[in-house]
Amino acid sequence: MEVAANSFGKSLKPWFDKHLKGDPVIWAIIFVLSLISIAVVYSATGSLAYKKMEGNTEHYLIKHSMLVFLSLGFMWLAHKVNYKYFSRLSRLGLWLSVPLLLVAFKLGANINDANRWIIIPIINQSFQPSDFAKLALITNLASMLAKRQNNIEDIKESFIPIVMWSGTICGLIALSNLSTAMILFATCLLLMFIGRVPVKYLGMLVIAGALIGTLALLAGQRLGTAVSRLDNFFNSTEVPFQAEQSYIAIATGGIIGKGPGNSDQRNFLPHSYSDFIYAIIIEEYGFIGGIVVLFLYLALLYRAMIAVMRSNKAFGGLLSAGLAFSLVIQALINMGVAVGLGPITGQPLPLLSMGGTSLLFTGLSLGVILSVSRGDREDEV
Repeated sequence: MEVAANSFGKSLKPWFDKHLKGDPVIWAIIFVLSLISIAVVYSATGSLAYKKMEGNTEHYLIKHSMLVFLSLGFMWLAHKVNYKYFSRLSRLGLWLSVPLLLVAFKLGANINDANRWIIIPIINQSFQPSDFAKLALITNLASMLAKRQNNIEDIKESFIPIVMWSGTICGLIALSNLSTAMILFATCLLLMFIGRVPVKYLGMLVIAGALIGTLALLAGQRLGTAVSRLDNFFNSTEVPFQAEQSYIAIATGGIIGKGPGNSDQRNFLPHSYSDFIYAIIIEEYGFIGGIVVLFLYLALLYRAMIAVMRSNKAFGGLLSAGLAFSLVIQALINMGVAVGLGPITGQPLPLLSMGGTSLLFTGLSLGVILSVSRGDREDEV
């Protein structure tokens, strides 16, 4: 039997080597997180299924599993494309992002007092243009920085185009989604720092970003929400209901958790399948499960940084770094909110939370990272 297992393993290796190129550790991390996502979302949607599907929990299991596999399909297709082509597509993506963000803000579906979604006709699926805009901006910013390495200190030729696009996209997103805009802006700053933009220019950009963000808050929909969430976080005498239920889930999880599917707080914690899924992970899998998930995200960032160091081209390294920072910063913020280290933001946990098109864009981002690592490995050969 051991001989048969070894033979089966040897027969699979050539298939993996042929079809799953790029960093094998990143592939392994993605598959593990995808399996965890299906298991935890299935458990966390019990209350939602009872309310909307008359207890048919398989509805969300099937729907989420299909989206996870579709996301993996998008990732596989993206990793097969030479990452250099994404540079050419990114500017078109930016020009498309601006009208899409405006349409979403003015005419989009209003959910939780925010117009962030455009409903796609026929399939009746919601789509957040901010997910598309994030991918386009990070890719184009990496491209601009790579092409301008020789004159990176030139304000007119280098700094102004970078500031213009970063400010425009982040400002439009901030009209209805402040936390996403702040994460994207922080990612842009990190990317510019890696791309050797002078620190004095970064300081100017921080000031410009604060001004644009303030104007977007005043003109947008999230000023009241942002103020109330900050007030609730710093007001120690009153804990918001969501945060309270999250803390209970984490406190009762203990070291090893209650076991898969045995969460109690999923019936009380709002958005336990998306914004607060990390609390359910700790409740069911304990402190150990929470640490494992955190480690997987940090390992993903580490492997993406290895791709940066190995990259022979500035664009590939900057692209891998920007996309990895975006995903991992969002993950750390989501986990921090669940354990009480930050105010409630409404950010899903990438690759783990139940979602729609956000899962697909996460898959595309990971596919691009794998494309960079694939290209570098082929160059080494």
